[in-house]
Amino acid sequence: MSLPAQGLYRPENEHDACGVGFVANIKGKKSHTIVEQGLTVLKNLTHRGAVGWDPKLSDGAGCLIQIPDRFYREEMATQGVKLPSAGQYGVGMVFLPRDPASRIACEYEIERAIKDEGQVLLGWRDVPVDSSDLAEPAKKLEPVIRQVFIGRGRGVTVTDALERKLYIIRKSSGHAIQALRLQHGKEFYVPSMSARTICYKGMLLAYQVGEYYLDLKDARVESALALVHQRFSTNTFPSWDLAHPFRLICHNGEINTLRGNVNWIRARQGAISSPILGKDLEKIWPLIYPGQSDSASFDNALELLVMGGYSIAHAMMMMIPEAWENHALMDPARRAFYEYHAAMMEPWDGPASIAFTDGRQIGATLDRNGLRPSRYIVTADDLVIMGSECGCLPVPEERIIKKWRLQPGKMFLVDLERGRIVDDKELKDSLAGAKPYAEWIERIRVKLDEVESEKTPPLKSTVALLDRQQAFAYTQEELKFIMEPMAANGEEPVGSMGNDSPLAVLSNKNKTLYHYFKQLFAQVTNPAIDPIREELVMSLVSFIGPKPNLLGIDEMNPPLRLEVTQPVLDFYEMEKIRHIERYTAGKFKACELDITYPVAWGKEAVEARLASLAAQAEDAVRSGYSIIVISDRLLDAERVAIPALLALSAIHQHLVGRGLRTSTGLVVETGSAREVHHFALLGGYGAEAVHPYLALETLLNQHEGDRVGASKAVKNYVKAIGKGLKKVMSKMGISTYMSYTGSQIFEAVGLARSLIDKYFSGTTSNIEGIDVFDVADEAIRVHRAAFDERAPLLKGMLDAGGEYAWRVRGEEHAWTPDAIAKLQHASRANSYGTYREYAALINDQSERHKTFRGLFEFRFGERKPVPIEEVEPAAEIVKRFTTGAMSLGAISTEAHTVLALAMNRIGGKSNTGEGGEDRRRYALVKAGETLQSRLGKGRVEIDLALREGDSLKSKIKQVASGRFGVTAEYLASAERLQIKIAQGAKPGEGGQLPGRKVSEYIAELRYATPGVELISPPPHHDIYSIEDLAQLIHDLKNSNPQAAISVKLVSEVGVGTVAAGVSKGKADHVTIAGHDGGTGASPWSSIKHAGTPWELGLAETQQTLVLNRLRGRITVEVDGQLKTGRDVVIGAILGADEFGFATAPLVVEGCIMMR
Repeated sequence: MSLPAQGLYRPENEHDACGVGFVANIKGKKSHTIVEQGLTVLKNLTHRGAVGWDPKLSDGAGCLIQIPDRFYREEMATQGVKLPSAGQYGVGMVFLPRDPASRIACEYEIERAIKDEGQVLLGWRDVPVDSSDLAEPAKKLEPVIRQVFIGRGRGVTVTDALERKLYIIRKSSGHAIQALRLQHGKEFYVPSMSARTICYKGMLLAYQVGEYYLDLKDARVESALALVHQRFSTNTFPSWDLAHPFRLICHNGEINTLRGNVNWIRARQGAISSPILGKDLEKIWPLIYPGQSDSASFDNALELLVMGGYSIAHAMMMMIPEAWENHALMDPARRAFYEYHAAMMEPWDGPASIAFTDGRQIGATLDRNGLRPSRYIVTADDLVIMGSECGCLPVPEERIIKKWRLQPGKMFLVDLERGRIVDDKELKDSLAGAKPYAEWIERIRVKLDEVESEKTPPLKSTVALLDRQQAFAYTQEELKFIMEPMAANGEEPVGSMGNDSPLAVLSNKNKTLYHYFKQLFAQVTNPAIDPIREELVMSLVSFIGPKPNLLGIDEMNPPLRLEVTQPVLDFYEMEKIRHIERYTAGKFKACELDITYPVAWGKEAVEARLASLAAQAEDAVRSGYSIIVISDRLLDAERVAIPALLALSAIHQHLVGRGLRTSTGLVVETGSAREVHHFALLGGYGAEAVHPYLALETLLNQHEGDRVGASKAVKNYVKAIGKGLKKVMSKMGISTYMSYTGSQIFEAVGLARSLIDKYFSGTTSNIEGIDVFDVADEAIRVHRAAFDERAPLLKGMLDAGGEYAWRVRGEEHAWTPDAIAKLQHASRANSYGTYREYAALINDQSERHKTFRGLFEFRFGERKPVPIEEVEPAAEIVKRFTTGAMSLGAISTEAHTVLALAMNRIGGKSNTGEGGEDRRRYALVKAGETLQSRLGKGRVEIDLALREGDSLKSKIKQVASGRFGVTAEYLASAERLQIKIAQGAKPGEGGQLPGRKVSEYIAELRYATPGVELISPPPHHDIYSIEDLAQLIHDLKNSNPQAAISVKLVSEVGVGTVAAGVSKGKADHVTIAGHDGGTGASPWSSIKHAGTPWELGLAETQQTLVLNRLRGRITVEVDGQLKTGRDVVIGAILGADEFGFATAPLVVEGCIMMR
């Protein structure tokens, strides 16, 4: 079994990626050869799997085939059991606990469920296995494997009905066994229970599947299809049940929207009914158990759709639709099919190649981005072979009649009963033409843009604009740095130099609740998406209001839906929603919930107010309101607003828990939302649309008297928020706002577990902090200050801020003018005394400012000092230091060369960054050379004298997603090659160099055109998964066998698990960067709100690698605002071997941080 959560390790952060394949006979002809060929494909995909510290300990492999009727008939006859004819009985493959008493209890529950469902128990069979070759850990966990044979009861006449009964037997017996809460109950698992297919799988290496299960060697085991899978998990705590295939699918990829998808399944529980399953539907809940992998959850949801009456291809198209929203050339009927189903189920989004079968048809589909490989061949003797790559089954060239690959969003299906391949177009045309989807869409779709209204002017608040801005903690700085640039340019503003202000939980200023959440992002196990280049697949369309019944396959009267093209509403759109009943002739009804309460009630009132709001929302849904507006516009001097995010999440989660969330839409009308991060949070916690009335009023106020300018400002602002939302979604690899809604792709830093569990359940918060009353208290303090007549500073203007730039009375910063001056003086005068003053300033700041490391205290009194002679000398310690990856272009030639020169002189390492390096710097310096004479006069402004034997080259060469300047010579000249997966200041995004900085020299080094902006894509386009990263590591090792290979990651929850995967991919070194690292240019929302402090990521990495027994094979480096020896020592205590500095060396070189 997987390890329980301990320290910072969490089992739910585990990822897997893999190899998938199948072999099938198109005509449905069964033979033992197909089974053998399936096992051969599996062996040939071995390299897509991984092994941990024990070379025989695999992440799991398996094979799913049709039920071998003749074999089972003869086997059971030896026990005196006569099986009914094929299709009249089912077989369950069951993993049982080794403890005899627990095993008997589990078997009894299965037999009981068979009887309860009116079916017949025919008998049990022990599955013969050979465990001599298993790894020790796999042997320890090996279950007892038995098969149960179930005959059809009286009321069941067709195989489909028997399949549904077997499904209910499996679900209800599983729930009953979980309810017994046996210590060994977790070892119980049913890989398959079906009248058509059987699954042989386990914690096995690819070649062991056919050796371990002796059945698979028997020539009587015949099938017309074999579906196989080899798993690569980022951790090494795999278990028997997590191996694939599952009951219907094999999956290679990541479901990024998993948390949201699982929540939405739960949310539908109260509003779902099935004409086919009838009352049996109640027996399947909970459909998905907490802690299941993304593939297992997907399989459970797919199974529900198939058992509810959809064909397997139809169900797959609902769960993984192709990109239809912006696809102008798509056939209108198919578009209508997707649009109709879009409201029934949000996409399960993320890179995925999924092979599926129900025993009659076998096929595969690719996600809308096509981010996983799938290739297939068809042979002259009716064989179809599909796999994660070419050549997984050797076939003579002359027998191949077709070779092709799956394309993004496309599906490939082999129908064994009809004996032919159904291609994507035919399959989708027939499904799209089965019902009048286009007519239904016209009838039920209400586009908010097209709703006629008399343009009601919005209600004006009687409270002055300035007071309301202050009540929602607006600052002058936010207007200047964030909102004005958005209104002027229609895109999110860019900042630089990283983040040196404290975390919200440690700040002595009042912060909004939004500040306590950090955006999650994809690294290694799944790629970020490039929202600019891949605009076709991105969509901000949102449906507000009730969703149709998911299993209503005979639906004649689907509910109406209100569609918005993007989720930010302006004043007129908000008024339409408020009075929607009037404008849609009663088809929709909106109910407004006021989330303000009398400030005199104090912070104690917040909990009860939230409970009342949740109850009011539930009553509104039960009374038939189709839209709930959560509003704080009634705020005034007497009434304080509950933070909109808290109120929204409390209501959303309450409705999800009651199974009512799909019966209504949630719209948030708030004065608090103003920057991209705020909108992303509101969407991530359940808002289908947001109306930021105060932000819009602020923009209108700035353009008073200029109607055209005001209208353009609002338009630009909404456009900028939309672009920003796409960027935040794409960081996590999510393409549609509908699957982002409710997906909770955030982690909290500094919120108490009590607050998270009650109002944001499912969100991680590794460092606890304030609870719900403190959140209310913070809101009340801001509110009181806003309406306080005695505060002279705030009477006529907003607070200055100081979050983005250093201000005298503003937020604290680590890099103050004083600190910068002291460091520059110390290094220029070589004065240790001044350095100690600088260090005292920084270290005292850490305690006052409170970085997490500032909260640590050394236990000097409890430790026995060692003589200084025994300590590693300074000259050795500095060899563990590196400078940050700053490209030539982001900094000047002189600055870049000086860093390399200095690090080479002390034996440390400098890093080229992602802009390549001049080959003239590779050779050692000869006597009399200067920087100008070496690089050329036109390339260097200020000449530097050099010493003989100096080296100007950077020992660490970076390989980033743009691959600028990466040549064979560049790779060969490195001592370490660093694959940059993410950067602290902008994880999930690529680097950018403005065109004005691309001089002829820089263009020459980067193989680019002078004056043209250079942007690295967010993902490496050859790394879409952990196995792709292993491939690049292998290639780089071959390009330079002497160099160590490093992978750069950014601290976030789960980074330790990714680091374990990197180690299993054979990297020698991993860098964990903190969220506060510097940058040349990055959107402000990324600098401030993505990633976590390195203390968390480093500690998690150390703990996870040790648990995995992998720590000995990899070096760990940490970087991110390291400034003093104290920082280094704390990094070492938390597990780092090496330390990176970037901003501090730039300051030493003379950077004065003009901000």
